[in-house]
Amino acid sequence: MIMSDETTQAGGARSRLFFYNGGFLWQRRLRRILSLAGYDLRLGKPTAEDLVAVWGNAATAHRGRAMAEAQGCALLHVEDAFLRSIHPGRSGEPPLGLLLDRSGLHFDPAQPSDLEKILAEHPLDDSALMRRARRAIARLQDAHLSKYNAYSPDAEPPEPGYVLVIDQARGDASVRASCPHEGTDILRFQEMLYYAQDENPGARIIIKTHPEGHAGHREGYFSQKDAQGKVELWDKPTSPWALLEGAIAVYTVSSQMGFEAILAGHRPRVFGQPFYTGWGLSDDRFPVTRRQRRLTRAQLFAGAMMIYPTWYSPYDDQLCELEEVIDALEADVRVWRQDRAGWIASGMRLWKRPALQGFFGRHRRLRFSDNPKTALRSGRNWMVWASKADKSRHIGAHRVEDGFLRSRGLGADLVPPLSLVLDRQGIYYDPSEPSDLEDLIAARETLSSEQERRAERLIQRLVRDSLSKYNLGGSVPELPKGHSILVVGQVADDASVRLGSEKITTNAQLLRAARAANPDAVLIYKPHPDVEAGLRDGTVAAEGIADLVVADADPMALLDSVHEVWTMTSLLGFEALLRGVKVTTVGAPFYAGWGLTRDLGPVPVARRRARPSLLGLAHAVLIDYPRYIDPVSGLPCQVELVAKRLAEGQIPSRTSGNRLLAKAQGLLSTYAHLWR
Repeated sequence: MIMSDETTQAGGARSRLFFYNGGFLWQRRLRRILSLAGYDLRLGKPTAEDLVAVWGNAATAHRGRAMAEAQGCALLHVEDAFLRSIHPGRSGEPPLGLLLDRSGLHFDPAQPSDLEKILAEHPLDDSALMRRARRAIARLQDAHLSKYNAYSPDAEPPEPGYVLVIDQARGDASVRASCPHEGTDILRFQEMLYYAQDENPGARIIIKTHPEGHAGHREGYFSQKDAQGKVELWDKPTSPWALLEGAIAVYTVSSQMGFEAILAGHRPRVFGQPFYTGWGLSDDRFPVTRRQRRLTRAQLFAGAMMIYPTWYSPYDDQLCELEEVIDALEADVRVWRQDRAGWIASGMRLWKRPALQGFFGRHRRLRFSDNPKTALRSGRNWMVWASKADKSRHIGAHRVEDGFLRSRGLGADLVPPLSLVLDRQGIYYDPSEPSDLEDLIAARETLSSEQERRAERLIQRLVRDSLSKYNLGGSVPELPKGHSILVVGQVADDASVRLGSEKITTNAQLLRAARAANPDAVLIYKPHPDVEAGLRDGTVAAEGIADLVVADADPMALLDSVHEVWTMTSLLGFEALLRGVKVTTVGAPFYAGWGLTRDLGPVPVARRRARPSLLGLAHAVLIDYPRYIDPVSGLPCQVELVAKRLAEGQIPSRTSGNRLLAKAQGLLSTYAHLWR
């Protein structure tokens, strides 16, 4: 017997679930989702009160059906949910959700499934649910997410204006269910191609092959012999959403891409009887006559994607809502798309390497070499720690640096990061050359309503929970009365100061400039945390200029108490903007030059002409640019989860091993001359 929780996640009664398919035994995620959903998996013979699990129409499903019929018990039909993983299930990647259906199979029109009953009978009139559905559809489109997601961002779609015909894997269960008689499936696909040409005379026909077909796992219904005249096979790893955007018509038998076509605004011509037909949103060649209700796209989506599936969060090991699954899949897919060719890294200290492996070695193990020739010959993408980059030696290498919501503790204290940024052009703190972050900020001059809401919610969370880059906390002394200006100290050799602040380059100069411009203001000087901790240089005798020096103070609480911030290039200036505090910069930090700060430094005006809102700036800086890792599960994640972990204190400490690695590297450097 397979052990499971004593109660369901919702606290309801549990059901004994017998199985006769090995997949239920060896697929750990499958067993876990079923357990959380209230099922105890068993081997043996069921009673009439038990359930028997069958996996779709798999070759082993007949065993479960025969046992259920013999024992007089009900079936539970189990299938992958409509958002699954990067690669198809045979890749070994675990699912993010299941379809658990006691009535039938969602793709088999022979009898109504639980999904069909939901779509036919559920009110689907809750306004909050419909808003969630519309937002989720927009997120799937924006992130180019589908059931499987091994699409390349470099695979451009065809020129727009084509008719899209969707191929499927030969013998697919949904095709067999729609074409139950021998050989009719082949005829059905040929009929579909004929109608696509006949109903769209002179149009280009693009046949989209199935992902498992061009992966070499399963044969499709179309081949190169069908690509005659204006008919073209399309086997490039192009996003389905990108293909749908350029199509003028869509034809399918029963592919899930037909469902996505509806969500994208098409009215697909359907030659099978999949779950999404019969609701007034498709042109059905073979209608299911019992389906008479008329639904909106949001209602169809809510029923099929939010009510019907059982979704699972890999971060918290519990059942969840669709939005959390989109978060997880979007983060994982982003990492795969950037990392699928593998990475080789240069200039990485030993203590940083385990964390870098977690960020960049999930799909192909990260390799390390400080030899540029080795890196270039590796055939992998190349990265270098930004401060170690040499423009003559590291041509073509991406720059890597800590993100802006980094950790609970200092990087100089060897605390591993929760976020890193990867920049193919330059690095965000160097204004002398373009960076990916500049492009992202400019692109967020316009935001969708969902992007605005997301950025706004994130800012509210950061402000409410006093979250910052290092999250050190601390006390806040009573401040003198008057117009208060927080002057932000930085470490003496800070790269952003060295590269981005031409005239004012020291903390003392910054203090004097702030005092000269504000003779009657209350100046409050905050030393950098690394300087306070004795880890970096940058000490200044500020007492003669500042009215108050606040050591070991909580910088976020200070921002709640002051009227202005003066800085060279400190991230604290960006954090002040998020809190509605006026910011003056004397250098050229990444957040300067966009119309949100008072800029006295050498800002690259020619490259920073866009005028994003604060929400647009925050979206680019905190959502688009960094990649994040969940400190609990070790999985790629979204910024919102990192903010939640930081607020709740769920940050494991891993600094002791890092100190040993740092000491080892120091010894190697000290005695390196002995081997030369």
